[in-house]
Amino acid sequence: MQFAYYRRLTARQKRIYDRSDAIPIVRVPGATGLSPQVAALARGLERDDREATELAARRLTDDLLGKLALPPVRLRVLAVRPTENWGELHGLYEFGGKRQRPVISVWMRTAQRRNVVAFRTFLRTLLHEIGHHLDYEMLGLEDSYHTQGFYKREASLFHQLVPDAAVREAKPASAARRAPRQAARASAKPKQRAGAVQARLPFEE
Repeated sequence: MQFAYYRRLTARQKRIYDRSDAIPIVRVPGATGLSPQVAALARGLERDDREATELAARRLTDDLLGKLALPPVRLRVLAVRPTENWGELHGLYEFGGKRQRPVISVWMRTAQRRNVVAFRTFLRTLLHEIGHHLDYEMLGLEDSYHTQGFYKREASLFHQLVPDAAVREAKPASAARRAPRQAARASAKPKQRAGAVQARLPFEE
């Protein structure tokens, strides 16, 4: 099933979208070996320690990309989420231009209440941004679209890093169907190879 913005894409963009949509899983060799990095990330958030959270997120990102034999990124964990008229910005993937490597930014506090983001929400946001990096560097896509396949790949990464989450976080089918559509509306603009990809995710702590 394509998201509504598919109708507005050009024939070239639809081919890229279809390629993305057809790939549901990214296998991470030895994913269980990343458990210490995942635990460190949870501790940093629990302690409301931005520096510790950033260090843990950076190590997790570096090691995950290393297992996939992909180029590294620069990782930043920032404080309060910026806001736009559509809501809060959870994460950002920036690439191209004069940057020596892509930059992933993830915010650890909600905009209105300044609460620390829940661990699973933060990790999903981080993996979402890594997913854009994988689109370009692993799948060789010219653009990175929010497709059903993209969200399935994100979920596959999450459940490899948090294996018991599939059972603990089971949701009614209706809720699972609604979430991607919400994200699609926020992501209708095609993502070009030089610029930024914003993430406003369909789940919240």
